[in-house]
Amino acid sequence: MQQKRNIQIIEWEDLDKRKFYSFGVFMTMTIRATVYPATLIRTRLQVQKGKSLYSGTFDAFFKILRAEGVRGLYRGFMVNTFTLISGQAYITTYELVRKYVSQYSEDNTVKSLVAGGSASLVAQSITVPIDVVSQQLMMQGQGQHLTRFRLSSSSETGKSAKVFGQTRNIVAQIFAADGFRGFYRGYVASLLTYIPNSAVWWPFYHFYAEQLSKLAPSDCPHLILQAMAGPLAAATASTVTNPMDVVRARVQVEGRTSVTETFRQLIKEEGCWGLTKGLSARIISSTPTAIVIVVGYETLKKLSLRPELVDSRHW
Repeated sequence: MQQKRNIQIIEWEDLDKRKFYSFGVFMTMTIRATVYPATLIRTRLQVQKGKSLYSGTFDAFFKILRAEGVRGLYRGFMVNTFTLISGQAYITTYELVRKYVSQYSEDNTVKSLVAGGSASLVAQSITVPIDVVSQQLMMQGQGQHLTRFRLSSSSETGKSAKVFGQTRNIVAQIFAADGFRGFYRGYVASLLTYIPNSAVWWPFYHFYAEQLSKLAPSDCPHLILQAMAGPLAAATASTVTNPMDVVRARVQVEGRTSVTETFRQLIKEEGCWGLTKGLSARIISSTPTAIVIVVGYETLKKLSLRPELVDSRHW
């Protein structure tokens, strides 16, 4: 196991894979449920023109809560749970690519950057169709005038229809308007957003953790340092990639076809400030998300260690 650094990194070959995947599904589902309202708010803020609907993150939160209730903050959540598949694909790809790159380089930054970007490429290929549908559902309610597709009144009657009918209704509309390609609208924009985001996040996560370990007392639990490093890395990555995230959201929700044209129109209509739309919501959501992900993921790896290695890690 790698022990070059002050904070030890549990690698793929150290894990009991059966435990890793069992605990991983539960962890991913918990994280998704926790941060989903912030994701919905971020999407609505990014798609709105100027401040036509909400003036900011907290204004959006309270307006949605008053007008649509708690249910409004979880529009499209059931569809979004299918990203559990992409979540497992992401962590598997990340760990396997790290292992592969380690054959050519022991530099942790190189391994993290390549593995993070590769994992995001695989995950986004699964996630984009789910995002396209869930984002259309997110925009219903107060934001439905900003999207091409609206729910028919018949799709909102009956308890079972509220869960599955709305999704069927949106899927049918997307397919009728754009065919199968409609479910991959914004795929390039997603890759341009999330591959850099993931590639930046992992190296900065290890960098911040390492720097914190040099400042902290020697008996400080590594998990605390990692929990602090996660949000710092998330804020850094979110700031760097937010402009493309705004473009991605508009391409997917408004049905645009050109990333460059969407970018130009955004600059023309709202100036450079338009590229920061949703950034505060993104950082607010990414901070607790990063803490939960880091603590959950590092704990997951610790719990998934092969039995003979359990006592070898400073926790």
